[in-house]
Amino acid sequence: QVQLVESGGGSVQPGESLRVSCEASGFTLDLDYYCMGWFRQAPGKEREGVSCHCSKAGITYYADSVKGRFTMSRGNAENTMYLTMNSLRPEDTAVYTCARADSGYGCYPTAIRRNQFDYWGQGAQVTVSS
Repeated sequence: QVQLVESGGGSVQPGESLRVSCEASGFTLDLDYYCMGWFRQAPGKEREGVSCHCSKAGITYYADSVKGRFTMSRGNAENTMYLTMNSLRPEDTAVYTCARADSGYGCYPTAIRRNQFDYWGQGAQVTVSS
């Protein structure tokens, strides 16, 4: 049974950093077979793609709103993906969710296609406020 579980959300002040984790189970997080993505949804807004990575295709995508501040990575010995968020802003406040797509889907050099991700976590709340 494929499961994705996020953790590490919380409340921080503007300018601070936070790292959210996505622990995968039921499959091996082999990025040659899967593309992984991070999404966020703020109250009253549509879910938006933040970042994605497809190792086999050599693609890493970041939305313009987070480029240079957010970094997506994988734990070397863990079945876990991370989203490290620096210089956080109040507009980054949202529920952050990780998702999985088959290799070759969902993640492209200039876009992330959320409808091509087939497994989703439950999300972790990130609040940025002074």
